[in-house]
Amino acid sequence: MFEYAPAPESRSVVDIASSYGLFINGGFVDSADGRTFKTISPASEEVLAEVTEAGPADVDAAVTAARRAYDSVWSTMPGRERAKYLYRIARILAERAREFAVLETLDNGKPIRESRDVDIPLASAWFFYYAGWADKLSYAGFGAYPQPLGVAGQIIPWNFPLMMLSWKIAPALAAGNTVVLKPAETTPLTALLFASVCQQADLPPGVVNILTGAGATGQSLVAHPDVDKIAFTGSTEVGKAIARAVAGTPKRVTLELGGKAANVVFDDAPIDQAVEGIVNGIFFNQGHVCCAGSRLLVQESVYAEVLDRLKRRMATLRLGDPLDKNTDVGAINSREQLTRIRELSEVGDAEGAQRWSAPCELPEHGFWFPPTIFTGVTQAHRIAREEIFGPVLSILTFRTPAEAVEKANNTPYGLSAGVWTEKGSRILWLADRLRAGVVWANTFNRFDPTSPFGGYKESGHGREGGRHGLAAYLR
Repeated sequence: MFEYAPAPESRSVVDIASSYGLFINGGFVDSADGRTFKTISPASEEVLAEVTEAGPADVDAAVTAARRAYDSVWSTMPGRERAKYLYRIARILAERAREFAVLETLDNGKPIRESRDVDIPLASAWFFYYAGWADKLSYAGFGAYPQPLGVAGQIIPWNFPLMMLSWKIAPALAAGNTVVLKPAETTPLTALLFASVCQQADLPPGVVNILTGAGATGQSLVAHPDVDKIAFTGSTEVGKAIARAVAGTPKRVTLELGGKAANVVFDDAPIDQAVEGIVNGIFFNQGHVCCAGSRLLVQESVYAEVLDRLKRRMATLRLGDPLDKNTDVGAINSREQLTRIRELSEVGDAEGAQRWSAPCELPEHGFWFPPTIFTGVTQAHRIAREEIFGPVLSILTFRTPAEAVEKANNTPYGLSAGVWTEKGSRILWLADRLRAGVVWANTFNRFDPTSPFGGYKESGHGREGGRHGLAAYLR
C-alpha cells in the first residue's frame, strides 16, 4: 500500500459559534426553558458547540410561525416566485460547499472526501431539481390543481444531516408547504448553518424553522395538533412509534426507515468492479447508511475469488482523521452507536461466524471501528438479520438465482438491493423479484434527485426524490 502524506482540509473555512439558539420565524432565539446540550466531534471527542434544546413551548412557537407564513405568504405565492427562492438556496449551498463540507465532517465524523464529493453536491442538486418543479405542479400527475398540505414537521437522522435536510425541505417548499425541521441531536450544526442560508436567500420568516433537541423534541413535533404532515427518516423502532402516534389523525406521514440490503454477486460478474461496489456498499460513510449493502450474497463458484480480492481491497482502506483528504473510513458517529456495533459483532463471534479485519491502527481518541467482514454466516445469525448500522459485512453464499432471491428477501426490511452480473436479462429477472424499493445494477449507493427512493415492509412507506417525492406534500 502506498504511503500518503497527510493532506488535511483546513478548519479555518468554517466559523463555529460557541453556542446556537433555535431558528424560529427567520431568526435565532433562546428556548423557553433555557436547556442546552453539547455537540462533539466523534473523531476527537472535543466539544464543538453548545446547542439549545427545544421544549414543547418552542415547538409551539415554531409551528405557529410556520402556520402564519403558510397562510399569509408561502401557500399563496406563485410557483415561479417560490422557485426563485429554491434556486437561490441551491446556488448558495454550491457557493458555500467547502464550508458546509468541513462542518459536516467535523460534526458527523465522515471523511471530507464524502462530504465534499457526495453530501453537499447532492444537497444543492436537490434544491435545484425541486426549484424546477415549483411552477409545474399541475403537470406532475397529481391533478390539475394540486394544493399544499400546510405545515410539515420533519425529523432527520445523523448519518447524512445536510443531504437528508435537502431531501425533506426542497420538495416541501416547492409544493407550497412551510417547514419545522428537527435535526439529530448528535449532528445539528449543518442544519443551523443552513438557517443562515435561508437568511442569506431572504426566505420569508417562518417558511423554514429549525429546532434542535433529542427525542422529546421530536415527540412534541409529531404530537402537535397544527402539524399537517410528518416526514421521518431514522430507525424502524422510532418509525413505528410515530405511526402509532399519528394513527387516527388526519396527518399525512412518510417514513424512511432501516434496511438490511443484499448485494448479490453472480459468477459472471466483473469481479474487480463488484468488489469496489461491495466496499462502497458497506464501508461508505462507515456503514452509517440505511440502504447499506450489509449482506453480501456470492455465488458459490466464485466465493473464494471474491473473498480473496475483497480482503486485499480492504487492506488498502485508510482509517483515520476524517479531515484528511486521503481518509477512506472515518469515525463512528457516537459512543452509543459504537457500543451497538461492538455488541452485535460480539454476537456474531458467539454464534460461530468468523470475523476478519485488515490490520488497522485505531486513533487513541474518538469513536472508531475497523472495516470488518464475517464469513460462515447463516440466515439465522443475528448479524445477518439485524441492522448493525456500521462497517460490518455478513457474507453468505448461494447456488442458483432462485436461492439468491429467497435469501435476499428473507428479511423484515425492503429498502434496497444490488445485483452484479453481465446478463441484462438476469438483472431484470432478479429486480422484478426482489422486495426492495431500490435495486442497483452493477453499482451501489447511487442517488439522484430525479429518482424516487423508499422501501417496503419495515423499511417504511412513501417515496422521496423525483416526481414521486412531491406526492407526499400535495393533496
